[in-house]
Amino acid sequence: MNGTPDAVVVGAGPNGLAAALRLAAAGLSVRVVERGNRAGGGMRTEEVTLPGYRHDICSTVHPMAAAAPFFQEFDLASRGVRLLQPEINFAHPLDGGRAALSFHSLERTAAELGADADAYRRLFGPLLRRADEITDFFLTSAFRRVPTRGAIGIAEFGLQGLPGVGWLARRYFDHDAAKALIAGAAAHGMLDLTRPLTAALGMFLGMMSHHQGWPLIQGGSQELADAMVTALEQQGGEVVTGHEVTDLREFDGVPAVLLDTSPGAFVAMAGDRVHPGYRRWVQRYKHGPGVFKIDWALSEPVPWANPDVRRAGTVHLAGTLEETIAGEAAPASGRVSDKPYVLAVQPTVVDPSRAPGGGHIFWAYVHVPHGSTVDMTEAIERQVERFAPGFRDTVIARYTMNAQDMQAWNPSDVGGDISNGEASLRQMLARPVPRWNTYKTPIHGTYLASAATPPGPAVHGHCGDNAARVALREVFGVRHAPRLRPAPG
Repeated sequence: MNGTPDAVVVGAGPNGLAAALRLAAAGLSVRVVERGNRAGGGMRTEEVTLPGYRHDICSTVHPMAAAAPFFQEFDLASRGVRLLQPEINFAHPLDGGRAALSFHSLERTAAELGADADAYRRLFGPLLRRADEITDFFLTSAFRRVPTRGAIGIAEFGLQGLPGVGWLARRYFDHDAAKALIAGAAAHGMLDLTRPLTAALGMFLGMMSHHQGWPLIQGGSQELADAMVTALEQQGGEVVTGHEVTDLREFDGVPAVLLDTSPGAFVAMAGDRVHPGYRRWVQRYKHGPGVFKIDWALSEPVPWANPDVRRAGTVHLAGTLEETIAGEAAPASGRVSDKPYVLAVQPTVVDPSRAPGGGHIFWAYVHVPHGSTVDMTEAIERQVERFAPGFRDTVIARYTMNAQDMQAWNPSDVGGDISNGEASLRQMLARPVPRWNTYKTPIHGTYLASAATPPGPAVHGHCGDNAARVALREVFGVRHAPRLRPAPG
């Protein structure tokens, strides 16, 4: 691409690439500028342990990519991106060789919960019937319009999901398996589970398991990033890697600049072009706990005590509801736990191509205090061994990253916070600053398009897509954003 483009996107994560694709669909010339040596952001796949063992560095399980309206419009299958569905979406082992299991089938999941089966159906049956409406509203509207369909169901979801997940679990369920199952899903939010909104996350992710599933991408998450780059290039756009932006004046003369960055990075790049009031609000924006992550290369599958867990894509290791709540309370209060909630994924359950010669890969992370450098290897592996005796004997290589390493790898993971800002109730409604149009910055034609804007974290593309729609309307006078262009052929 020669000359000055119509739009520049800083950051080639899923939201930056989504923004670029929406702008390109309107016939604009678009340039994406990325600090790293590859596009992808949180969708990077690397051989960090041994040659041929392909590990997703951050995002790896993609319920939102399967369900999000943006990616349904993008049409993953036509782009060569194959979603692989595990037989069991997620499992929550319990002591004594037991486990709670979430299948794609709501009925099968309920039946496995025994005495809590009817309660599980009462909670998730209505949600599943309204899954498309709930997903569409929270992703595409960014909570800022009255729903045009399913208003009552969406309101019921919001009210029921407002408390902490412990309240929800105890209200519906009598036994530890069902309580642990929903708490393990809620803990993806990296919040103290007694806080408001954690019930909503447990409900939403549980619903996704029965709606579009919790799939992995064949070959690794990088495949989705590469498909988005290819689609952009086919429309005349370009991605420039290895270029770090430090001053937005670099783009003087470009009509629209969209930023898939943290709010703090925007303020730093903007310098004195941002007024003190906005700067103060960004300084108050809170980043949550970080993560400590381990990638393992294994000689054989994880030897789970409960054989059903060997068929799950995702595994939550925390024990009971009470243990899960305690494990997540520690990082939220600035402490590490010797019995942490461990979020683990075993990609080779559904994708043997990720490892050569019959080998396997496995990864896990725990939430830790913001910016922590504490090595959590022993605590993580002790939790795995608790539910999979002999696990350490299968390890042939490991690679670890603490919270500061995560930020060094991706500057948007401030302090290791992979959500680009705490997903609290206040910050989901006013993200990152308390203004109606949170994508718009004080600099004309410059917009935030990252997970620091609504609807927040996960690989769904709608932070970038929503920001691009605002830019199209305000800068280019395009009232109705055009649909994404289909794949050639």
